[in-house]
Amino acid sequence: MPLSIVQVDAFSATPFRGNPAAVCVLNGPREEKWMSQVAREMNLSETAFLVPDETDHGAFQLRWFTPTVEVALCGHATLASAHVLWEQGRLAPHAVARFHTKSGLLTCMRSGHWIEMDFPATFVEPADAPPQLAEAIGTEFRFVGRSKFDYLVEVADERTVRELEPNHSLLRQLPVRGIIATALADAAHPHDYDFVSRFFAPGSGVDEDPVTGSAHCALAPYWAKRTGKAEMTGYQASHRGGFVKVRPVEDRVFLSGQAVTVLRGELIAE
Repeated sequence: MPLSIVQVDAFSATPFRGNPAAVCVLNGPREEKWMSQVAREMNLSETAFLVPDETDHGAFQLRWFTPTVEVALCGHATLASAHVLWEQGRLAPHAVARFHTKSGLLTCMRSGHWIEMDFPATFVEPADAPPQLAEAIGTEFRFVGRSKFDYLVEVADERTVRELEPNHSLLRQLPVRGIIATALADAAHPHDYDFVSRFFAPGSGVDEDPVTGSAHCALAPYWAKRTGKAEMTGYQASHRGGFVKVRPVEDRVFLSGQAVTVLRGELIAE
């Protein structure tokens, strides 16, 4: 029987912006190899697979795959998954979406036209920059840190972030999921956001991710400490671009974004 597969632009209110993710809701578990093949076929930064949880009524098991690897945490595909469950009537309009994942229990709630996700915070510790990191990014760093997933580098200003043209071959050599480059928003030109970022993950099969929720799990506590703000908005300055509202609370980060469905289809290959 064909399976429904939906493509959603996450962290955007309009089509063809934000970060596209494919969402496939399954009736039961499938082999990891099959899910990897589907993700490779979709060729998006992430494809999400959901299975109803047998021990937690109304919740779902959730896994995320890039075209090359399974990842332990993905924000935009979680946002897309919750959006699809509400849109298809699998969850009541005001029900909380609950996902059991490799990063623990994640929840999503509707708040007007936005979806708020409760994610674990990812803390960054100062670190020495490997030689290939500085060479690959091609600019000086104000700060270099490392989390359990990524390197985070703060650069001089917003313009520098936007103009980065990294060497992906060198970045692919680093033993991390990806590299977050960030700076405060340009104070000379008022914006609707507090900081900017870009995320490069060639080692995970994604040279540049358009909008990365999991990266904001590190960006939120990082910029909260430096600015003293309890709530902020980040803008990921990729070619598609997208906004992420962040609210760090102790060891959690509440991420908010919008989502729009752009494609519905049937997966007939078994």
